[in-house]
Amino acid sequence: MQKETYDLAVVGGGVVGLATAYQYQKEHPQHRVGIFEKERSLSEHQTGRNSGVIHSGIYYKPGSFKARNCYRGRHLLVDFAREHGVDHEVCGKIILATDPAEVPMLEKIFERGQANGTEGIEMIGPEQIQEIEPHARGVKAIRVPVTGIIDYRQLCEKLAAAVQQINPQSKVHLDTEVLESVAENGQDGLLTSKGFFPARQMVFCGGLQADRLAKSDGAKLDAEIVGFRGDYYELTEAARHKVKHLIYPVPDPEFPFLGVHFTRMTDGSVECGPNAVFSFKREGYSKTAFSWRDTVQALSYPGTWRLFLQHPAKGLAEYQRAFSKQLFLKALRKLVPDLQMEDIRPTRSGVRAQALRANGDLVDDFEIIRHGKTVHVINAPSPAATAALAIGEEILKKLKEDR
Repeated sequence: MQKETYDLAVVGGGVVGLATAYQYQKEHPQHRVGIFEKERSLSEHQTGRNSGVIHSGIYYKPGSFKARNCYRGRHLLVDFAREHGVDHEVCGKIILATDPAEVPMLEKIFERGQANGTEGIEMIGPEQIQEIEPHARGVKAIRVPVTGIIDYRQLCEKLAAAVQQINPQSKVHLDTEVLESVAENGQDGLLTSKGFFPARQMVFCGGLQADRLAKSDGAKLDAEIVGFRGDYYELTEAARHKVKHLIYPVPDPEFPFLGVHFTRMTDGSVECGPNAVFSFKREGYSKTAFSWRDTVQALSYPGTWRLFLQHPAKGLAEYQRAFSKQLFLKALRKLVPDLQMEDIRPTRSGVRAQALRANGDLVDDFEIIRHGKTVHVINAPSPAATAALAIGEEILKKLKEDR
């Protein structure tokens, strides 16, 4: 049976794919949009397993894709959440220096925040730190009032519903794995586990599978996806009072992750983490998850080993902490010294898709490419969830490029 032709087919039911579908549908309300997700529900991977933060944009290099799109995306995200009733709160956070040696880096972050237009940021001292977070201890901090928290799974459901409200002929295809983009009987489209779907244009937001989908489409890449698992703990009910908002450390400039932090979630729980360790399975969420295909591909890629060699001590420390509650607690106590072992318990984990060059350098910015009639989101790590609606706007620009 001939399937209806979609004007736009979006591969990936995470927040970037759904935000792109929504932005396209708003601009073209009469067009049909098809959203294809291989899992049985939306946001099963990075989106549904991230830390739930609405990022301010303070960290990113001024003028970068991340800085520009995080700022705009944050405003679009909060507006959408208010309009559509998505659970969220703009509660603010502090970035906490616990040692005088961290202050110069803290000041650089503050300067970046000013350059990026991050509203309301201010440097505060120990007394103000304790007013905001009575159990935290530090020598200096940046108060970031525009950081927030949001339920990203709920956001994805609302985005999908909004697409179909604009045009009921648009559809979400769950449990439908996209194998490749092909042409059949003179029509371009997607070959999926449930057959061929014609589409005039296609956008791939494959996250942890982004490089594989791009290569199957014939795109030439100079990077591959490597997965990094992040494990979380949470505060017990009796200890939740020790964290009021969000508390972040000063990031290590030699390491490409922000470090373990505290996040009060929309349901009132408080998560602690994540760490960052190499994942032996791209979509593996336990400490022992393993895939031969993923492992061989990652460890046969020169960039993986070059990255390991750049950060040997830090990488080993992250692995040790992944298997030691005591070491995880030690890292958390740098921020909140009176935490006890019984205050934390293990909870969920996630895997971050990170594009990596062959020389071992992480792709530091968002990366979106056009290939024929398709657009591929190659690299969209944090703060992509915050920036998703702005990234959707950028993807629409790519779709309009003459080729």
